[in-house]
Amino acid sequence: MRQRRLIAGGAVLFLAASLGAAAPQAAAVPAQEGCSYVPKADRPVLRYGRDGREGRDSRAVRQAQCLSNRWGGEPPKLTVDGVFDGRLLDKIRWIQGCHGLPRSGVVDPSTWHVLYHPAPDCYDPYPGRAHA
Repeated sequence: MRQRRLIAGGAVLFLAASLGAAAPQAAAVPAQEGCSYVPKADRPVLRYGRDGREGRDSRAVRQAQCLSNRWGGEPPKLTVDGVFDGRLLDKIRWIQGCHGLPRSGVVDPSTWHVLYHPAPDCYDPYPGRAHA
């Protein structure tokens, strides 16, 4: 009897582990965890080319870079340096497309929302273009 319970318990654990491995990456870890450059309520509009090396904008660009790195799979991880460069522009446009937003590359209120609440999966191919 005890042996049957152990076997049944092992089967339940195996099933739970199998199902857990199939969960989407974005849903596994809250998007804001580890990204604390600015408070969640501080969401200025950010645009490509904004250097952001000082003050609030630098912290906000770092926040956007950090949150974008929470996306699993194909997209490259960005250096969190506070510079809104071409790599961040490509990634923001891709994230916007994954959520059905216009691919403007501008981090506006709608884009901030999806950075904090990423889709579990995206079926758009990531742009292969590299920036210097």
